[in-house]
Parts: sequence; structure tokens; C-alpha cells
Amino acid sequence: MQYLNAFLLGGFLCAVGQILIDRTNLTPARILVTYVVAGVVLSAAGLYEPLVEWAGAGATVPLTGFGHALAKGVRTAVQKDGWFGIFTGGITATAGGVTAAVVMAFLAALISKPGEKS
Repeated sequence: MQYLNAFLLGGFLCAVGQILIDRTNLTPARILVTYVVAGVVLSAAGLYEPLVEWAGAGATVPLTGFGHALAKGVRTAVQKDGWFGIFTGGITATAGGVTAAVVMAFLAALISKPGEKS
């Protein structure tokens, strides 16, 4: 059932993104930023954690999950370090994922022939 829930929520988030691309004048970059901010806002309101428990990776892998990780990291760091945690929490919580993305992109560039489209 966990796989189905992940597919349903992840698919829903992707479908909404595709509808926004097709039906609005929003650029993909603005849609991505909107998803991250929505993840932060929903997490701050306490609405995203139930989605994570219900859908697992369907909620944590999309960009809304990145926003949730940022908010959760800030919340944890503020409890631990006080107000200084506002500046360090999000970076600490997402450092592993960002590092993995950079390393994988580098490896993909080594394997493929990157270049401008003609």
C-alpha cells in the first residue's frame, strides 16, 4: 500500500506541475520555487508531516519534500542552537541531498558528452 500511496501523491504533484506549465505563463523555474515554498509553508503549518507518513517517498522526493526538509532542519536547529539555527538548520538538513545531486551531475557529465544543443 505504501508504494501506491507514494505513486498517488508523487503523481498528483507532477500532474499539478504539468498543468501549471501547460495552462499558465509561469516558467518552470517559478513553478519549482513555488513547490519548494509550498513545502516550507505546509511543513510550518504542520500539514506536510502527515503526507510524509502516508506517502513516504511520494512526499519526500519531489521539490515540496525539499522544502519540508528545509523547514524541518530549521525547526530542529532552532530548538538545539537557538535563533542561530535559522541560518544553519536548512543547510545542515539538506547538505547530503545537495551534495549527492552535485556529485551525480558531475559523474553524468563525465560519462556523457555535455554540450550546447544545436
